[in-house]
Amino acid sequence: MATSLQLCRFCIRTPSDNFGGRSGAVPFRKPISVRCSGDSSSSSSVAVDSDDFDAKAFRHNLTRSKNYNRKGFGHKEATLELMNQEYTSDIIKKLKENGNVYTWGNVTVKLAEAYGFCWGVERAVQIAYEARKQFPDEKIWITNEIIHNPTVNKRLEEMEVKNIPLVEGEKQFDVVDKGDVVVLPAFGAAVDEMVTLNNKNVQIVDTTCPWVVKVWNSVEKHKKGDYTSVIHGKYNHEETIATASFAGKHIIVKNMTEAMYVCDYILGGELNGSSSTKEEFMENFKNAVSEGFDPDRDLVKVGIANQTTMLKGETEEIGKLLERTMMQKYGVTNVNDHFISFNTICDATQERQDAMYKLVEDDLDLMLVVGGWNSSNTSHLLEISDERGIPSYWIDSDQRIGPGNRIAHKLLHGELVETENFLPEGPVRIGVTSGASTPDKVTLFHVKFLISTVSFTYLWVLISFLLCTLHSKCLIVQKLWTVCSIYFTACHLMRL
Repeated sequence: MATSLQLCRFCIRTPSDNFGGRSGAVPFRKPISVRCSGDSSSSSSVAVDSDDFDAKAFRHNLTRSKNYNRKGFGHKEATLELMNQEYTSDIIKKLKENGNVYTWGNVTVKLAEAYGFCWGVERAVQIAYEARKQFPDEKIWITNEIIHNPTVNKRLEEMEVKNIPLVEGEKQFDVVDKGDVVVLPAFGAAVDEMVTLNNKNVQIVDTTCPWVVKVWNSVEKHKKGDYTSVIHGKYNHEETIATASFAGKHIIVKNMTEAMYVCDYILGGELNGSSSTKEEFMENFKNAVSEGFDPDRDLVKVGIANQTTMLKGETEEIGKLLERTMMQKYGVTNVNDHFISFNTICDATQERQDAMYKLVEDDLDLMLVVGGWNSSNTSHLLEISDERGIPSYWIDSDQRIGPGNRIAHKLLHGELVETENFLPEGPVRIGVTSGASTPDKVTLFHVKFLISTVSFTYLWVLISFLLCTLHSKCLIVQKLWTVCSIYFTACHLMRL
């Protein structure tokens, strides 16, 4: 039932009143006004809009409350064993022992040195599994997809971990009752969502990646020094939304083109002339700036931050561009008064991108990039091979390949297309990588033996099963593939 928005004020406790204690909901350091729908027990959302609200202090005390957990519940060994059964494969180990390369007949597959599940993703999924084991009968909700991978998200659905429903783009937290369990995903959650959940007195299970928290700490430092955070990211991405909620003044730039526009405006059009009026600036960034943002006032002091899944090199170049811009406008000796930078590049993202840069140096006929189609880090892996001119195909499941020599894939700019005859004739070298949210299970039963006997038109079957099991547990597929292997092996032996 829809209710009108109204202003309300939460009861505030003083620091001596269990401030930072382990009992009940977390108190706020200072009074805040919030917009809420009805009373606090049934609100769909709570939007923090007071300058007095200290987001860092709130989260600090939330993490110390009895209703909060970010370290699991003591079931790590059991849940990791289950995840290993569902998401890993001994075949990967064999590939690594062979230098990540294997040849079956006239087909050579080369796997990137770093690919698939990163530590932060594995940790998030593992803690979510623990939550279900710890709370077998409670309702468990999650504020967003835990990671951008359809297989893992489907598995959590099967475990009855439910998504907070969305109505016209707004999360309906009124479905969450006191005593329910709510999981915060690997990308984190915005401050207003944490406030809403805190006031509902639910059990919060926080799987936010520590690298994301590192970025939050950086924008807090920007805010403390009265610097505007320039966030390299996508303004509608869950992680960037969360990061922006911890920032003070901020602007979000998607790429170098947008960063150059901002810097050109700072320099009054003397960089490349791409910027124009203040009104045009605000129109271009209307969805990507903090409330009340004024480019004339708020771009005097800036700090760089990033969505952890963005291209490492581009984040670094944007940082260097901002630094040069401030040097040009205010002088080299004064640059530290106008620009600040902290290293927030995610190690796992960097490793996968570095591995991809190395992989594309090989003589490859095509590249297969496996990962959820809403995965930012996977899209940047595709971008690397695209830039090298290698025919590249981004798929999210084995169902995108075949029948016949066809593949349905997503292009870098988002369009879904189908390509005929994507596999070239003759010997072929295929590069394979997967995003940080993609499980690495690979099934390659009897592949080497089969490829030497099966005609090239059956190659899509091999790749389909390879990528399917890179992407999911696929126990039924393993059985089916084994049956096919026995059949083709028998045919081969009969020919002998």
